[in-house]
Amino acid sequence: MVAMRNFSARETEWLLELDGIELAPFWRRATAFVLDFAFMVVSLLAILGLGALLYLQIRVWQGHPMPAHTHVSLTPEDFGITSADSTANLDEKGKLVKEALDLLVPILYFGLLTWKGKGRTPGKWLLKIRVVSLVHRHLTLWHAIERALGYGAAALEFGFGFIQFFIHPYHRCVQDRIAETIVVTESGYKQMQLKAQHKLLPDEGSLAETHVADESVPAIPEGQS
Repeated sequence: MVAMRNFSARETEWLLELDGIELAPFWRRATAFVLDFAFMVVSLLAILGLGALLYLQIRVWQGHPMPAHTHVSLTPEDFGITSADSTANLDEKGKLVKEALDLLVPILYFGLLTWKGKGRTPGKWLLKIRVVSLVHRHLTLWHAIERALGYGAAALEFGFGFIQFFIHPYHRCVQDRIAETIVVTESGYKQMQLKAQHKLLPDEGSLAETHVADESVPAIPEGQS
């Protein structure tokens, strides 16, 4: 990002265009979060399960027999962990893996999907709501990651970060305040696009199509406002 020497009021222009947009109600936001959390857990379990099966299959290709268990649970020996590894080391490794998963999985799910979905995760898409930045016309990757990290900050406050929805005048939770975002309804977002002076990137279509649409708007001659 290039540092600027002079202040630009473009953020004010964007806020004026957002003026009057319909905010998402709590029940939609809560339902979308529950759905996203369920999707995230199911996806994580599927990835871990496929990873374990792939690892065991690689060991079979290397000449190690496939564990002959009648139940689903696996033992450390199935993954090549011998008794030389002490219980303390295994516990320490397990804690590190858990901490990494607790941090990376929400960032990858909520951060990347919010960014790629232009403010919509699968849960938000189903509930027809969307995250919108207060400082950029298009939600950036950094804003999406900040917001994903904000969920952890909201949870660390014993859930008070989520309760701030009912306190803040614009229903902004901790994650919204950290990332400088609001959550709006899809219908309100579409109505805002119709009256926007500078059209946003469409959910479907290429940059070239957007560029052609912008060129169709007549330019204002110099000296006129």
